[in-house]
Amino acid sequence: MSDLTNPIFKSENKARAFLEAQRWPDGPVCPFCRGRDRVRPLPPKGSMGKGWYHCNACRKKFTVRVGTLYERSHIPLHKWLLATHLMCASKKGISAHQLHRMLGITYKSAWFMAHRIREGMRETSPAPMGGGGQMVEADETWFGHKNRGKRRMVWVNGKGWVFRGGAGAHAMKIISLVERGGRARSVHVPALTASSAKSVLRRNLIRKTTKLITDESNIYKAVGREFESHEAVNHSEYEWARGMISTNTVEGFFSIFKRGMRGVYQHCSEAHLFRYLAEFDFRYSNRKITDAERAREAIKGIEGKRLTYRGTGQARYA
Repeated sequence: MSDLTNPIFKSENKARAFLEAQRWPDGPVCPFCRGRDRVRPLPPKGSMGKGWYHCNACRKKFTVRVGTLYERSHIPLHKWLLATHLMCASKKGISAHQLHRMLGITYKSAWFMAHRIREGMRETSPAPMGGGGQMVEADETWFGHKNRGKRRMVWVNGKGWVFRGGAGAHAMKIISLVERGGRARSVHVPALTASSAKSVLRRNLIRKTTKLITDESNIYKAVGREFESHEAVNHSEYEWARGMISTNTVEGFFSIFKRGMRGVYQHCSEAHLFRYLAEFDFRYSNRKITDAERAREAIKGIEGKRLTYRGTGQARYA
């Protein structure tokens, strides 16, 4: 899976054999009863092609797709593997239109395929970050709609006409945590408040043995006391770094995220933001391995998940 000339990106049989080796390194496992000893391959017959198995324990038939995000998909496996490789190898992502052109499938199929791959990248039960004196940077950002930054006059009883809106008023709010030299985790929150920051940090960090680094924002002051240490740089006073104390790492992560979202994806509704965040978190957290290894890690995430078309539009907050 090291380059685009690999046979698994061109041959359905090679792709199926590769996926079977990834899912079942010790032989086929029934996705229904988890049995292994009484599973046997079925010969191609009628509408059933190669790759079918039968479990004599639960009397059910299955392929390597069953019990994964690829289940009930009519897109060939070699196109799934190629799309996964392209999304894992592209630092700032690859658009559904580009997948549609390169894979020869409809735009609707490419869009849904990309969301399934992002779902495979998303951590279902993530382990806490930090610990052991690890430095973790936390910062917040906005990813806005077209009317972000526009101010308007509104009538307020007792105050008359006043300006409302402004930068960030209509934008989606994000809090990201980045370990120095390690993982990234981003969370879509309904508001950038002390309460939301406390919820995100408590849920995702090992508090007592983690060194927290933020900017001067007030939302981190209360929860910062729960960590081994809490240091902040004062950007309002043009302080960008104080020795090892800076938020340059998390801001570097934001620069990759925003360049990808604005330059490649261009638009993202609030309902889908959490999966785009998972995609950028995944690539950043696995940046020290090769593209092929990163794609294998993404394929591991397809196990035990299903994503129907209607299930793609559910906004999730911290």
